[in-house]
Amino acid sequence: MIVIPLFISGTEIAFIIFIVVMVFGSDKIPEIARGLGKGMRIVKDATNDIKSEITKSAEKHGIDTDIPTSITSDIKKEINQVKDDVEEITGPIKRKI
Repeated sequence: MIVIPLFISGTEIAFIIFIVVMVFGSDKIPEIARGLGKGMRIVKDATNDIKSEITKSAEKHGIDTDIPTSITSDIKKEINQVKDDVEEITGPIKRKI
């Protein structure tokens, strides 16, 4: 899947494609696309391998891999508690600007 930033219009994309065809020629574009696809696939596979190795190592050492979700839920609870405390304190006090 190709992600194109929203600030590039269709005309600009067509112009870029035109320049690529002029520079590399229409016979070389499939080769370039294939090479880019293979390169992206290698990077994706390497990233997945690294993630799986980190997860395996964490599980081997008894580290909970769901810590980020528990931390964020704890932080949200604390923030909501502080909000409630602030509203309780400032409730009767109305500021006039």
